[in-house]
Amino acid sequence: MDKLTALTTHGPKYYTKFAIEPAEFSIRNRIPFAEGCVIKYVCRWREKGGLEDLRKAKHYIDMLIVEENGNGC
Repeated sequence: MDKLTALTTHGPKYYTKFAIEPAEFSIRNRIPFAEGCVIKYVCRWREKGGLEDLRKAKHYIDMLIVEENGNGC
């Protein structure tokens, strides 16, 4: 087990139930912050935050859409 995997395998069950935790997946694949947040919230919504986690994921998706349309900062 490498150092990154060792660090990320001690998280809550709603993350450790996956073959690879969302944080490790995002880091290894160099996924930007907003996209990583979408992954995190979509992965855990049933076990942790329910609809609020889906709303959080949507918030980050909406931010990405605004940025993609050229309406960002």
